[in-house]
Amino acid sequence: MSDHAAPDTAARIVHEILAHQRRTRDAGCDGDICPKCAAHHLDAVRQAVESGRPIEFVLPAFPTKSPNPAKVLGPLPDLAEELALRFLDSLGERIAALHEPGAVIRICSDGRVFNDLLGVPDHDVTAYVTGIDRMIKDIGARHLRQFTLDDVHPGSTHEGMRDLLSTGYAPTLDALREEVRAGGAPLAMYRGITRFMLEDLSGPQWTGTRSALQRKCRDLAYRVIQRSRAWGDLLLELFPAAVRLSIHPQPCSTGKIGILLADTPDAWLTPWHSVVVDTGDGFTLMKRAEAEAAGAVLRHVDGRPSHYVLAPAASRAA
Repeated sequence: MSDHAAPDTAARIVHEILAHQRRTRDAGCDGDICPKCAAHHLDAVRQAVESGRPIEFVLPAFPTKSPNPAKVLGPLPDLAEELALRFLDSLGERIAALHEPGAVIRICSDGRVFNDLLGVPDHDVTAYVTGIDRMIKDIGARHLRQFTLDDVHPGSTHEGMRDLLSTGYAPTLDALREEVRAGGAPLAMYRGITRFMLEDLSGPQWTGTRSALQRKCRDLAYRVIQRSRAWGDLLLELFPAAVRLSIHPQPCSTGKIGILLADTPDAWLTPWHSVVVDTGDGFTLMKRAEAEAAGAVLRHVDGRPSHYVLAPAASRAA
């Protein structure tokens, strides 16, 4: 490989990833493919290309389904996760077409990191992780691997795993509050997670007042961010050469590339907070209650709820 070939290949790979970039509203990026973001991640990709090794990515994602039945079909992965996994593997295929050693996209499932804060039992997390592993195998994904907190501390109790993670890597809550008070991306992240917490915990299991739930979610959001930050720092230690992806929108030129896993009008909506709706023109993500309110019909695959189908407007009106 010539001196000029490797950088050109690396730049094309970075552009391929940034074509699916998820940005904050005031990200400060330039154009559809931001040159500042590209430059920020080019060195890590170039090093892998020049050394002839697969390009490694880490993506903290696919944690567990929302506990709110108004958002999802149940605790197990469904077509929403399958389509997202197929997209990620296709991204790996496109990178392999540019770089023969290919790519490894390591899905770092973070459900075990904070499921207790959401009120999701550990056995639901285990079932979800097992379902994702099975789905990766069933779709024949060549570029996807799953990694969980269980892989870090095999043999420990689930609560013990979370305690070890927090003790070793979590920032203090006071430090996080200072970051949020300063505004910018940390404030946007806090608000987004607070909104998700409020939606997730607004199901029939909550019997208190709305204002009490809002206070609870504001507190829990800091703890979710704290645990997520700890998980991210641990992954950085374990996989230092990997390009870091995120399912959350990111500002310009940061250490992570926000990546959009599915077609959705809400940049914060993810497969585990929603259902898939077949609109006739393609698939999109919606909250379950919204899909049903629009008249979408539930479809089952292999005896399990899978997704919704939205009939054409003329048919719905008939």
